Amino acid sequence: MPFLPAFGVLIVIIMIGILFDIIGVATTAASEVPYHAMAADKVTGAKEAMWVVRNAASIATLCNDMIGDIAGTLSGAVGTSIAFAIAREMSILNRTAWVTLLVSGVAAVTVGGKAFGKQLAIQKSNDIVHWVGKVIYGLETVTGLKITSLGNTVGTSRKRGANGTQKRCKRAKQGD
Repeated sequence: MPFLPAFGVLIVIIMIGILFDIIGVATTAASEVPYHAMAADKVTGAKEAMWVVRNAASIATLCNDMIGDIAGTLSGAVGTSIAFAIAREMSILNRTAWVTLLVSGVAAVTVGGKAFGKQLAIQKSNDIVHWVGKVIYGLETVTGLKITSLGNTVGTSRKRGANGTQKRCKRAKQGD
């Protein structure tokens, strides 16, 4: 069956969209408190998980609105392409049915998967965010890129100056 690899690609795209939707919802539902104790105990990924929670709005936008929407659009386009490829080999009546069935099936699986994923993300938000923290830790370790140096930093009371260097924050005196 020549359409099997295309269905595999379609399933991967749908799963990526669902996964990033789960991550986006979990970041907004997670609490920062458990990661303080984990970071004190030097648990792998705890500092990165705190960074994820502190930057929840940006990460949710990236995961849900950008990656999730792109995956949804791409899965619809791939599903339509597969449907038209299958329909080319059938009669006109079957073409309409195949295209309608496959495109609506892709939408149903995507919406159903995201609905199930949101419930899971809310229930297991701290576990999911810790897993994301471990992934970020692994990426930073392997690539040498410091993803967590972007946005709100963890474990520092320094602000970046105009030239990118860090300076100590000055505390306001009483009465100022």
